Amino acid sequence: MSDFANLADGGARLAPLLQAASAEWSLRAEPLLLAVLPNGAPVALGIRAQWPLEVRGLPVHRSDDGAVVAPDPDLAGRDVVVVDDGVETGTVARAVADALRRSEVGRLVLAVPVCPREALADLQHRYDDVVAAVRPLARRSLTWHYDDFDVIGDDEARRLLSMPPA
Repeated sequence: MSDFANLADGGARLAPLLQAASAEWSLRAEPLLLAVLPNGAPVALGIRAQWPLEVRGLPVHRSDDGAVVAPDPDLAGRDVVVVDDGVETGTVARAVADALRRSEVGRLVLAVPVCPREALADLQHRYDDVVAAVRPLARRSLTWHYDDFDVIGDDEARRLLSMPPA
């Protein structure tokens, strides 16, 4: 039996945990949900269905060298919640944290339906908080945690978030 029906369900299950954790943060304003494209979009929309926050997409280019994320000076001073479909190795989450720290964001939080404990320790040093609905002892493919790992493409993610094409 899987932990989540699909990506949006992962977000819906994550929303109350994220709201509870946010009570402990000293935020300047409502945080921005920054959805890692493409699969972070349905998760972020699952969160937004319960907590109406602004959602933006974050393009991440994956290559043999890892993940590449461009810093965004428009985010300087904003409290940001990075949302993705989950963590396996943490490569994308680390790259995103590094880029957003260079963008000088305010509070930086990672919110994912799944984060294995072996990756959690490192990510807790990079983010101000890590909120995960499921924290398995060992890393497994993310598909194992979902009944329907409904992978979408960048164009569909942008459409869901009403973003212009790249």
